[in-house]
Amino acid sequence: MLDTLNSASVLEILRPVQDPELHKSLVELNMIRNVEIADGNVSFTLVLTTPACPLREFIVEDCKKAVQTLPGVRDIQVEVTAETPQQKGLPDRTGIKGVKNILAISSGKGGVGKSTVAVNIAVALAQSGAKVGLIDADIYGPNAPTMLGLDGASIAVRKGPQGDIVEPAFNHGVKLVSMGFLIDKDQPVVWRGPMLNGVIRQFLYQVDWGELDYLLVDLPPGTGDAQLTLAQAVPMAGVVIVTTPQTVALLDARKGLKMFQQLGVSVLGIVENMSYFVPPDMPEKQYDIFGSGGGEKTAQELGVPMLGCVPLEIPLRQGGDVGLPIVIAEPDSASAQALCAIAERVAGKVSVAALA
Repeated sequence: MLDTLNSASVLEILRPVQDPELHKSLVELNMIRNVEIADGNVSFTLVLTTPACPLREFIVEDCKKAVQTLPGVRDIQVEVTAETPQQKGLPDRTGIKGVKNILAISSGKGGVGKSTVAVNIAVALAQSGAKVGLIDADIYGPNAPTMLGLDGASIAVRKGPQGDIVEPAFNHGVKLVSMGFLIDKDQPVVWRGPMLNGVIRQFLYQVDWGELDYLLVDLPPGTGDAQLTLAQAVPMAGVVIVTTPQTVALLDARKGLKMFQQLGVSVLGIVENMSYFVPPDMPEKQYDIFGSGGGEKTAQELGVPMLGCVPLEIPLRQGGDVGLPIVIAEPDSASAQALCAIAERVAGKVSVAALA
């Protein structure tokens, strides 16, 4: 009965409270746990579907307002934790043990800042409390080690029951494997498709990833062997398409987006990078040096979400060069805030898909 303060009445009064993204009851989703009552003091655990939930405070406030209506409530304590749901597998795909969600960061053409977006999303998710890994699958141009402050680092290889096992490098809360760890700085990679496919599969299945909420894959630009290998090998939670507002970038982005849709991979949305330039001496001004509105228009035409727009700022480039991503180096900057918001939206969409 709701006129009695006990665990059952607390759960019942919380039943109408919904997760804003999933649009389902918190109680039905088993997100309310460990309800305890002592002398009018109510405590319980709120288990979110991602540590990067942008609506955490709103959900907590809705819960407190509901419980406060029960008679005899003196105080309410809510402990917030997160359990990232496991992406549903596919019969013809082989998952990675311990890895819950595999996401691709892709672009139709080079030079749009895909790796910058991938690295900063990975770090932003790690900052939220998630366990994150990153595969630098751009075999011909591996830049992630530099961007993550791991330039010059090495990775260990040990023998396992099924062959060699790679121990990923780690910095800024992110585990990383990259071809950049395996070759000299100036050494070009001159490989045909089968060799590229083989190393990507090694990065997927022969790395000691441990337990991960999210494994991001920074793909090379285009619609080639790396994209096919990934889409056909593992069950993917989705792909993020990175573009600039420029027409030639958008034309290639559309091709890449359509390719993933044809392969049955969910497109989580479009990120428009370099949306506008913010001069450091006049932060109130914006210059659309690559055009404007192209990403939003493309997203609307293709019926996919627009995840966000990232401005072009000098510290964003500087952070990539020195291995200190902008979300760490200058978290209050416009680009850092945009990237953190994009990471939250990506995590939310992955949770919705996993629990659908």
